[in-house]
Amino acid sequence: MNDFATVGVVGGGLIGMSWTALFLARGRSVIVLDPASGTEEQLHSFLRNAWPHLTALGLTESDAASKPTVTTDFSALSNVDFVQENGPERLETKKDIIARLEAVIGQDVVIASSTSSLKASDMQIGAQHPERILVAHPMNPPHLVPMVELVGGRITSEETLVTAEQFYAAMQRVTIRVKREVPGHLANRLTSALYREAVHLVAEGIADVADIDKAVAFGPGMRWALMGPHLIYHLGGGEQGYRGYLEHLGPTQEARWQSLGHPTLTEPLKAALVAGVEAEIAALDADTLVERRDAALVELMKLKRAKGL
Repeated sequence: MNDFATVGVVGGGLIGMSWTALFLARGRSVIVLDPASGTEEQLHSFLRNAWPHLTALGLTESDAASKPTVTTDFSALSNVDFVQENGPERLETKKDIIARLEAVIGQDVVIASSTSSLKASDMQIGAQHPERILVAHPMNPPHLVPMVELVGGRITSEETLVTAEQFYAAMQRVTIRVKREVPGHLANRLTSALYREAVHLVAEGIADVADIDKAVAFGPGMRWALMGPHLIYHLGGGEQGYRGYLEHLGPTQEARWQSLGHPTLTEPLKAALVAGVEAEIAALDADTLVERRDAALVELMKLKRAKGL
């Protein structure tokens, strides 16, 4: 079985740096390709901050992060065993990256794209080996949030999907296979549905940005961190379980569905949303917000493991 000793990370932005931290923590050699100046310095700073969290989660036994190789030359990826692509969210850019990868990597090396909305089928067009291309979309930050959704394109082989599952299992990620391609895959469609209503509530003057965020973070978000909506409503059905819930409270859900909003991001609405977030941040220690989020994610993951959730 391929032990994926060397991983290529194409794109050294926020997601690419997070993937790199995880891959290094799992003992892999990592080659990061990014044309931007300053990538290496930013990456090392990110790794210094990420490593204590990765160590706390038991994802590494090392006290210090290994140093990745940072390059602008695609040929440096010629011997990688797996590629995690994190380029800009533009189809033609993705296809260009794939073409340049295929000119140097082995024909059996999987190309997994972190794209949040593009389809693998579209990225496969014109590829030499389209069967080895798939979407492997994480949630930010992927070194701490374990879900990776795998979406094959029309030509993606079963072997590619299985190989991707094996790779992410070795990274201690939780993989989900999305059965059919849709814009935004699975996780982003769920978050977009909530976000649409959160924006609608602001647009209609029903609640302020900060109160909407508090409602989610201290209400349903507390339960969502432990289990998904179907299981939550199963527990809400009491002795009759999910069927009891659907029969008793399903009509109230349908009534709410009918009243959900369809906002448009006009300039005034965008200004109101930004002003709301700025007001929310003013009450927080903004400089430590990312670090506190990441530390909380570590503790949450440890709790979920301890409780078997």
